[in-house]
Amino acid sequence: MEIVKEKIYGQWKEFTLINDKNMSVSVLNYGGIITRILVPDRNGKVENMVLSYKNYQDYKANPHYFGAIIGRVAGRIQDAAFEIDGKTYSLEANDGDHHLHGGQAGLHRVIWSVATFETKETIGLTLTHESKEAEGYPGNVKIIVTYTLTNDNELFLNYTATSDKTTPIALTNHTYFNLSGDLKHTIHDHFLTIKSSNFAELNEELIPTGNLKAVGGSSFDFRNGQLIREGLNEKSKHNRIASGYDHYFIFDDVKDEEQVVMAEPNNGRILTVTTNQPGMVMYTANGLEDGLELRENTSRRHLGVCFETQGSPASLHHKGFPTILLKPGDLYQHQTVFAFRVKEKAVNP
Repeated sequence: MEIVKEKIYGQWKEFTLINDKNMSVSVLNYGGIITRILVPDRNGKVENMVLSYKNYQDYKANPHYFGAIIGRVAGRIQDAAFEIDGKTYSLEANDGDHHLHGGQAGLHRVIWSVATFETKETIGLTLTHESKEAEGYPGNVKIIVTYTLTNDNELFLNYTATSDKTTPIALTNHTYFNLSGDLKHTIHDHFLTIKSSNFAELNEELIPTGNLKAVGGSSFDFRNGQLIREGLNEKSKHNRIASGYDHYFIFDDVKDEEQVVMAEPNNGRILTVTTNQPGMVMYTANGLEDGLELRENTSRRHLGVCFETQGSPASLHHKGFPTILLKPGDLYQHQTVFAFRVKEKAVNP
């Protein structure tokens, strides 16, 4: 196992974690951005599994949040405001009338302090940042995000945070996955299973209405697996609003099992997602425009899918959603594991 550090420019550094199974993960200290995940297919061919810019300077703006740590609150906060104990807090409205992914000064634009570590079976990075009381959020928050790569081709993302005032916090990672390898195809024919019986209904501005909808009988029912294209081609109200999926799925109460399994039938690659978060936003790159220069290809709609495991900011305005409030003295502590394996024979969706 090996850790390679490379200076990109200025204060930016890229750290590459390499295990003994030909898997590697590259991470920038800027935004904690995952720039590459290289894994082999059933024939041993090693290719990149994530969307990333060809020119690293494009990460300065990064309007699509490629690979970044997102916070303080991932997702949209309705009307860019929330209330705690009768006091209203106003945030930057950077998505129409709403607040998205922590605003322009979110964690995706922070230069994180990084320390490397290595054990007998793992290598990793510990990223730390102190988010000061600013941009409308109450409290000073200390955040630690740890990336750990194992020899079982597992990437552990551990998030911890503490605050000196009650504040909302919902951290996630915004990596876009594509198992075709080096972005050869869109995600339409990825076969996906999600252990979720309910999702959050959205209005025309992609804000949760407060209603939870049962997935049964709809293109949101991934409990027994289906191709992602079933929803991308669906003209139902819920898919039409987002031009695909951009919805919060609440996980069923399944212990010690992966909540998400995604397979690429042609090359045998399989990605599993296991987390102690209550749910996730699945985003299918609906707003990704054509023609951006990416590392292996040019961008187009539905070229990747994000599994944004997190609590829901809808809880700030509606009952029935997992809370995201962190109180002084409490510890925010969550984990998500992205694990890669291969199926030796063809996957039959």
